[in-house]
Amino acid sequence: MMYSLMLASRNSSSHSTFFILLGIPGLENYQFWVAFPFCVMYIVAVTGNITILHIIRIDHTLHEPMYLFLAMLATTDLVLSSSTQPKMLAILWFHDHKIEYHACLIQVFFIHAFSSVESGVLMTMALDRYVAICFPLRHSSILTTSAVIKLGAVVMVRGLLWVSPFCFMVSRMPFCPNKVIPQSYCEHMAVLKLICADTRVNRGYGLFVAFSVVGFDIIVISVSYVMILRAVLRLPSGEARLKAFGTCASHIGVILTLYIPALFTFLTHRFGHHVPRVVHIMFANVYLLVPPMLNPIIYGVRTKQIRDRVTRGFCVKGS
Repeated sequence: MMYSLMLASRNSSSHSTFFILLGIPGLENYQFWVAFPFCVMYIVAVTGNITILHIIRIDHTLHEPMYLFLAMLATTDLVLSSSTQPKMLAILWFHDHKIEYHACLIQVFFIHAFSSVESGVLMTMALDRYVAICFPLRHSSILTTSAVIKLGAVVMVRGLLWVSPFCFMVSRMPFCPNKVIPQSYCEHMAVLKLICADTRVNRGYGLFVAFSVVGFDIIVISVSYVMILRAVLRLPSGEARLKAFGTCASHIGVILTLYIPALFTFLTHRFGHHVPRVVHIMFANVYLLVPPMLNPIIYGVRTKQIRDRVTRGFCVKGS
């Protein structure tokens, strides 16, 4: 069946209205079963992030910078995971390999725009921790609700504006007869490989966006945590130091679960020609699903107010 789809895509014109997503090449005989853990992770991601949003919405004591940034992160995670997982599960379970041309470009846009937004939100959360630990008495006056909303708007606009040219440039270029994308979702570099034209401008712009967005965010996060570490080590109380380290460690763990798989996927697309395709595809799926799944778990467990609210909710239902 997959061979016939690939053959049909090669025989279509350069203005074909669809692409073929192969899913996870190399695991064709196991894709049905591989889909189950992905489905469980997606359900956990959706349930966890909706729970976080609901708790923050109904509890007015949580309308503070840290929780507002957490609500932004949860919203971004919902969009990011839902932009790929339903189609991926349809491919693995129902062999629905076709994706319409415009739907593919929309997927490219949402994946890259909201990956940028997620990176930006993590940066703003690092700034929030820096202000809270280094300037505790001025935290509420520096990060007002208005300032938080403005930071969130800047991060969102940056993601939308920086990524929009991806789709615009790709939509104006001719595609080769082969429309097969050897992974489970449409991604900028994977789509570029199907274009029968010079893509150096596209690739150059992709590198510019990656380094300007992620590079800037990583620098700000790194500087923030260096300053936080210096401030924490000056605290007189050992208990206060442990509490501060625990809060920062959970945030750093969230950051690493996003950046490490994303960096591996980014570099593999451009330089990892000897990396097995199945390894590349699995990492590409991990970086879009594991952070949205882990973020509500990590912050739900580490944040006392959210943990207590969830516990009270279960107690009410159980009584």
